[in-house]
Amino acid sequence: MIVDITSRPDKQSKPKGLDYQHTRNLDALIEQLMNCITLSEDNIEGLCDQARELLQDESNVQPVSSPVTVCGDIHGQYHDLIELFRISGPCPDTNYLFMGDYVDRGYHSVESVSLLVALKVRYPKRITILRGNHESRQITQVYGFYDECLRKYGNARVWTLFTDLFDYLPLTALIDNRIFCLHGGLSPSIDTLDNVRKLDRVHEPPHDGQMCDLLWSDPDDRYGWGISPRGAGYTFGQDISDAFNNNNGLSLIARAHQMVMEGYLWAHDKNVVTVFSAPNYCYRCGNQASILEVDEQLNYRL
Repeated sequence: MIVDITSRPDKQSKPKGLDYQHTRNLDALIEQLMNCITLSEDNIEGLCDQARELLQDESNVQPVSSPVTVCGDIHGQYHDLIELFRISGPCPDTNYLFMGDYVDRGYHSVESVSLLVALKVRYPKRITILRGNHESRQITQVYGFYDECLRKYGNARVWTLFTDLFDYLPLTALIDNRIFCLHGGLSPSIDTLDNVRKLDRVHEPPHDGQMCDLLWSDPDDRYGWGISPRGAGYTFGQDISDAFNNNNGLSLIARAHQMVMEGYLWAHDKNVVTVFSAPNYCYRCGNQASILEVDEQLNYRL
């Protein structure tokens, strides 16, 4: 089924919501995606155009209000994404914050990222989607998303549309000024959230530097900064996360990026938590998945 979403309301009407026909068209696309039906190239283009208009107005440190459900890596595991929505509640009944890595490795990267982008366009205040290290032209050419687009569409147009859109995804989010959420971790050249706000994010992630670190770094048991075995970003110890949280008035850093067997892992005396939302990662790791539920009082549970 092909649904025309190329005609969309002008920007002035956007804050008041989408018009009726446009809403119906988006709902039809979301229904297709909830049934794992791949969208047409033209519908993908329409979604990406509208999502870009929304995302370019979002901050590098995007404010998010509680209550919200925070999710880690998805990696194209579409059926697990659908199960996540079944357990936590559909959007917009539940507010969501996804911390990146929607594509690569799994069998349904196209459908997974299409669904999240469609939900963002339909419910822009109810779902926040951040950039992960796999939302990258270079990485997706190696780990599966590029090849999946070629296989499903016969050309690279959809891959280009999505990877161009990835440049606009926020790098981090801040829940009620207290919980800092991002894909990877901290950077030795970033001391404050204002440092993050000032970054130019609209480009392919570089191989080093502040933006790279936010997408690639990992917490570590050793104090201080360390060389990352990933070849990008850094490892950072409890002294680093303590100082960053104190400097910025934070109670917690929530991040994704690492597969952990229980689906979550506390670090640094519970200053940092890793959340991973792709169970049985790569269909063979046997790990559990988790989500972080944050209520209005900033109490959280995994």
